[in-house]
Amino acid sequence: MQGKMKVCVLIGKQKLDWTEREIPQPKPGELQIKLEYVGVCGSDLHFYQEGRLANWELDGPLALGHEPGGVVTAVGEGVEGFSAGDKVAIEPAVPCGKCEDCRKGHYNLCKDVKMLAIPHERDGVFSEYCVHDASMCYKLPDSVGTMEGGLLEPLNVGLHATELSDAKIGESAIVLGSGCIGLCTIMSLKARGISEIYVADVLDKRLEKAMEVGATRVFNSRKESIEEFAKTLPGGGVDQVYECAGNRLTTLQTCRLIKRAGKVTLVGVSPEPVLELDVATLNAMEGTVYSVYRYRNLYPKAISAVASGAIPLDKIVSHVFDFKDCIHAIEYSTNHKDEVIKAVIKF
Repeated sequence: MQGKMKVCVLIGKQKLDWTEREIPQPKPGELQIKLEYVGVCGSDLHFYQEGRLANWELDGPLALGHEPGGVVTAVGEGVEGFSAGDKVAIEPAVPCGKCEDCRKGHYNLCKDVKMLAIPHERDGVFSEYCVHDASMCYKLPDSVGTMEGGLLEPLNVGLHATELSDAKIGESAIVLGSGCIGLCTIMSLKARGISEIYVADVLDKRLEKAMEVGATRVFNSRKESIEEFAKTLPGGGVDQVYECAGNRLTTLQTCRLIKRAGKVTLVGVSPEPVLELDVATLNAMEGTVYSVYRYRNLYPKAISAVASGAIPLDKIVSHVFDFKDCIHAIEYSTNHKDEVIKAVIKF
């Protein structure tokens, strides 16, 4: 495809604007993709609200959006296995493939990774078309739509968390925070055969959704204490705790919710760089702490799990906005966190 396309860009803190750009053409090894759905992620909202995310600072126009599903419109030189019209999911971070981390298979930790919607790495995909390295594009089977293709991105975070911590059938789990990543973690646990899943959050809408995707019981932390509840369980806690809220209070709680030799997995990204852990309790329990940075080697597995029906991924979507309303979608999602669980942009 040639010509011009519309792009939604962040030009400053809480300032979004429309611009026109040339439709990018695929270089050797790349695909050109017409976007159909892109998820709105918490990190997009964070960039919008604060003009920064973790150590990245906005210092020029940046297109947001890194959860894309679409259809191939052109195939770059040397690419095999793809043709125009293929539905694809895009894994947003392209690693160098050559460094020690990449060669060990830990490509999510590559220092030269180029991630969509990150300053000085790559623009995001709130745009009509994009080009992407074919090695990080995955064909979708007939039973998986491009909306789910985009949602595979957050799903992989939950899957990676449950793989790192080796969650096994017969174990019990607590998930703190049931926003998009919390829900993806619940669905991943369920798919791994874990049927005892307790979930805490402060927003009822999210807790209802948690029940819908497989929670055993939910707790609104404003009204009841999951710590008190955990003490009543056999062994005084659960095997696995997943912190998916990225906040100080829940991070401090994690070590008090495991049984002996239990595992704590830190999945949520905190806006504050330093948080406390109850290390004395962790030591007494001989607990293990895992930290999660994105995901690796999981897209094919995630696609199979969604295609088979093991993970009902489309259930997490609460709002769909048209691309022409992209600015409204981001503002609305920022100001209505109590009701927007997962928003997607439809092209």
